[in-house]
Amino acid sequence: MPLDFNGSWPRAIHFGHGRGSVPGARREGSLLRIVLWHGYLLGGTGSNVYTRALAREWSRAGQDVTVLSQEPQPELYDLGGARHVRPELEGPLPVFVLDRYEGHEPRLLQDLTLEERERYVEQNAAAVREQLPADLVFANHVLLGGPVGAASGAPFAVKAHGSELEYSMRANAELQAWGRESLAAAGAVFVGSEHIREVLEEVVGHVDRVHEVPPGVDVGQFRPEPREEALDRLLDEAAADPPNPGNANERLPDDANAERLEAFFANDVPTVLYFGKLIYNKGVHLLLEALRELDARAVIVGFGDYRAELERLARERLAPPQTLFTGPLEHRHLVHLLPLTAATVVPSIFPEAFGMVAAEAAAAGSPPLVARHSGREGFADGLEADYRSEYRHLTSFATGDVTDLTAKLRELLALPPDQRAAVAAAGRRAVEQRWSWAGVAQRLVQPFN
Repeated sequence: MPLDFNGSWPRAIHFGHGRGSVPGARREGSLLRIVLWHGYLLGGTGSNVYTRALAREWSRAGQDVTVLSQEPQPELYDLGGARHVRPELEGPLPVFVLDRYEGHEPRLLQDLTLEERERYVEQNAAAVREQLPADLVFANHVLLGGPVGAASGAPFAVKAHGSELEYSMRANAELQAWGRESLAAAGAVFVGSEHIREVLEEVVGHVDRVHEVPPGVDVGQFRPEPREEALDRLLDEAAADPPNPGNANERLPDDANAERLEAFFANDVPTVLYFGKLIYNKGVHLLLEALRELDARAVIVGFGDYRAELERLARERLAPPQTLFTGPLEHRHLVHLLPLTAATVVPSIFPEAFGMVAAEAAAAGSPPLVARHSGREGFADGLEADYRSEYRHLTSFATGDVTDLTAKLRELLALPPDQRAAVAAAGRRAVEQRWSWAGVAQRLVQPFN
């Protein structure tokens, strides 16, 4: 969708309405009425972050947005003024990786019966129809976003995130056929990288109207900060965290993080960051192995079923001050934590859609070092285009190769301050030019105008 001469969004062509009651007129001056469906929460990483970022940017751009998700506390997140609806569900919650969801019974999608899947789709589609008329229903995940969008009766688009394809659909012919049938009716299917485009075709077969639009970064929120300022703000955010006695709630930050972070950053030892899910496929154990050979330490942010094992590895193989596990942190923490770090490692050993966390790190001035595969490779290529030739090899390492990771980290951490600053500036420039959320949100509605 081209911009007009002053950079504003042109008025959209209206595609008509689906079935259902009308919850209210479109807000005055809005361009599109969009129902944004997401079957999970808004906190954490991945598609949760993607959903709330889209809601925020579309709303800021003048779109009339309603978000449907299972988030119990939407007021904690900046949705840019978008409305939020939490559909009522009976029965299990289909997931791709088992996590705890308060008030729900999570079950792997491939383990649900046909009746359970159909009931879930109809409950969500009914909730979507209550928000119609709309110009567009934008649904996350091939399954179950595709079936929900198709059952809504409105024009719809689907965002493939990769997790459903790799974890649930790849080995299940029935789910593959369901995904293929659902996508055939979509007005557009979005993928975050060329890798996911290829995976989508491998799993469901040829799909028409596929558009490659990578995820984005809020470059106004993720930005470099002076060390003292970043640390003060990080400690303020940590002090505002809710109590979590005994770290009983894995989805909350660890208890007493403010005191622990203050002690950890009392000296300026080079610090490496990982943030994301703590499951085996994320490759965090590779980072712990690399630290054994480096004069550096790490902050490990996230939750998941592999955390206890990672903590055991850290206790047995590293000196006590070398690692700090914080539990999951939100963007309000990460925007101040990233500027305190010398590098961010993204060591995943499993195919993934795109390096969103790596892009956030680069925007905040923490040079990312990513495993070179799948969607991460495309991200590394984008960084290299802005790096000086002598630093381009420091964007990535061979997947699963601890020796290569260790060597690249050692070289990156040993750069003189002026050279490290040049690398960090190049990384931020690449993000500003390629992956800002405002541009991403705009590109996602182009096929419907």
